[in-house]
Amino acid sequence: MAKYVYYHNPRCSKSRQGLAFLTESNIEVDIIEYLKVPLKLNEISDLFAALGFDNAIDMVRIKEQEFVESGLSNASSNSEIIDAIKAYPKLMERPILTNGKNAAIGRPLENIQKLIGL
Repeated sequence: MAKYVYYHNPRCSKSRQGLAFLTESNIEVDIIEYLKVPLKLNEISDLFAALGFDNAIDMVRIKEQEFVESGLSNASSNSEIIDAIKAYPKLMERPILTNGKNAAIGRPLENIQKLIGL
């Protein structure tokens, strides 16, 4: 098992860019295509904790149609947001790299570079 886990959407240019950077840097990652294999609630909660955000809205793509469909708003609770990400995986910001303890959203790419110490 690799030291890092990369939550990846191959259709996303930023996600592809982050994976290319990790590959070129010889960083071994386990790739999870979370749209193909939806995450469990505890996995989403663990990612939220690893990201270190106060509000789960910071890990959500608020411009997606699913944001409106899910009934979320900036005032939604963390548990409501995590439940919505479970129901609508496309809502989760991408890409996310985690080392199991800490995580970073790869927007901008420098966030990933900091996490791996480059």
